[in-house]
Amino acid sequence: MKLFLLLAFCALTAQAQPLKPWGGGATPALELAALDGSTQRLEDFRGRVVLVNFWATWCAPCREEMPSIEELRRSLDARRFAVVAVNVGEGPRAAAGFAEKMGLGGFNVLLDRDTKTSRAWGARVLPATFIVDPDGKVRYSYYGAIDWSRPDVRAAIAKLIVE
Repeated sequence: MKLFLLLAFCALTAQAQPLKPWGGGATPALELAALDGSTQRLEDFRGRVVLVNFWATWCAPCREEMPSIEELRRSLDARRFAVVAVNVGEGPRAAAGFAEKMGLGGFNVLLDRDTKTSRAWGARVLPATFIVDPDGKVRYSYYGAIDWSRPDVRAAIAKLIVE
């Protein structure tokens, strides 16, 4: 019982943490295949704030936070905000099935099958999320699940959209 309470406390504490300002240097490259076979690059989203989320279908916290990412995406102007969901280590069938099941049609789902991109971004735990400003610079990071519809999180992202 004590272990359960400790784990529950840790989970609640993690949920309450703010976005962490990025201190990892230059923005890593991101160029991956999309579900439709095309290649997408981070540069393709220049001019928009981009939420780059590294996830996998087997990751319970990833499944837990996806609805709040979708809620955030729907609440913001699509011309100024985009979601790039990078599936780590899985194939297109698994990623597409997950995206369809979760109702993530508005996400740009990319495939990091060899995990080189996730390693370059420092996504050693899943989910790992990075907020990129309209100029292509990583401004925030978050490791673990978070409620992306939280007012403080939404405000931080909205501030980048209007800057």
